[in-house]
Amino acid sequence: MSRVLAITNQKGGVGKTTTSVNLAASLAATKRRVLLIDMDPQGNATMGAGVDKHDLETTLTEVLLGEASVKDAIVTSEDWKFDLLPGNSSMTVAEVKLMTMIGREFKLKQALDDVSEDYDFVLIDCPPSLNMLTVNGLVAANGVIIPMQCEYYALEGLSALMKTIEEIRGSVNPDLEIDGLLRTMHDPRNNLTNDVSEQLISHFGDKVYNTIIPRNVRLAEAPSHGMPILHYDKTSRGSVAYLALAGEILRRMESARFTPETASA
Repeated sequence: MSRVLAITNQKGGVGKTTTSVNLAASLAATKRRVLLIDMDPQGNATMGAGVDKHDLETTLTEVLLGEASVKDAIVTSEDWKFDLLPGNSSMTVAEVKLMTMIGREFKLKQALDDVSEDYDFVLIDCPPSLNMLTVNGLVAANGVIIPMQCEYYALEGLSALMKTIEEIRGSVNPDLEIDGLLRTMHDPRNNLTNDVSEQLISHFGDKVYNTIIPRNVRLAEAPSHGMPILHYDKTSRGSVAYLALAGEILRRMESARFTPETASA
């Protein structure tokens, strides 16, 4: 059964898509089978994975609207070793049409039933807003990764996202849990960055990943080349950080699998 992780934050520009693409490549580098889903109408994860969002016959839009299966829309990247369910601006059409459909919150979850055994990880790059597309991502997921830039306004927006996660867990997806909060674009020379980082740890404890994603020029350059940082510059600090994040996620999963409760069962 796949571990389905929604990567989301209603605030834009916090490294959500960067995390989605680079975590997919890093997990694939550990020989895990990975599917990356681009639910953002901007199609940035699609482009960042080296696929032209303007030259697609079938996208996530057709999948959500029941006009195509997931397998029809998946693009396999031999270079990056993970699969992509691409998205583009047509996703805005999907969002509008979903509003009038019965069971609209479950469309992605239902679609993924066809491929749930084919992947170890499914990563969902959600839009930077709490709309019906994001709700579909959260309903389909069993874990949430929240990229956080360590600044004041990031903390303000976090409360609304937490409330949404709680509502979805209490109504349609009781299995949903916060996998972790990821500190991104981190600059340890900035006092505010350090203060916010300490607040996150104080409030969320071990839900905050130990891995920190630094501000890194090479990491910022990689999307313009349509490449994950691991393949653009594998020795860069950004590449090392995302490989470390993949390792931390795998260790957490292994640890959860062998808790005292499961060991005695």
